[in-house]
Amino acid sequence: MVINDNPLILRGLVCLEDKSDHVFMHLIESAKFNRGKNKLYLGVPGNLVAFGCVFSFQKGYEGYVSFESKSKLVVHYQKSLGAQTLFGNFMMLDTKAALKLIAQYFPNFR
Repeated sequence: MVINDNPLILRGLVCLEDKSDHVFMHLIESAKFNRGKNKLYLGVPGNLVAFGCVFSFQKGYEGYVSFESKSKLVVHYQKSLGAQTLFGNFMMLDTKAALKLIAQYFPNFR
């Protein structure tokens, strides 16, 4: 993820895999300057997840995205993303959660 004013500096990145029926998010990472209390930009992780949801819709998977969470972040992802636990630390976003994120970060999509 970059911004128009400075496309040479990465703000965050996400690794997505097409699983033929949904998108699997292997990795999501914010740049060091976008972490903690003094982060430069707010919403980088949410924006990256929303991008995964957009990709899922583009592939015809109705926004479904799955990922493996760190244990300490499960509740955070439930609250902030609307993610549901599948089993263990594996989580997913369904169509409803995906549409909510897309509306927030990509309001011109569709």
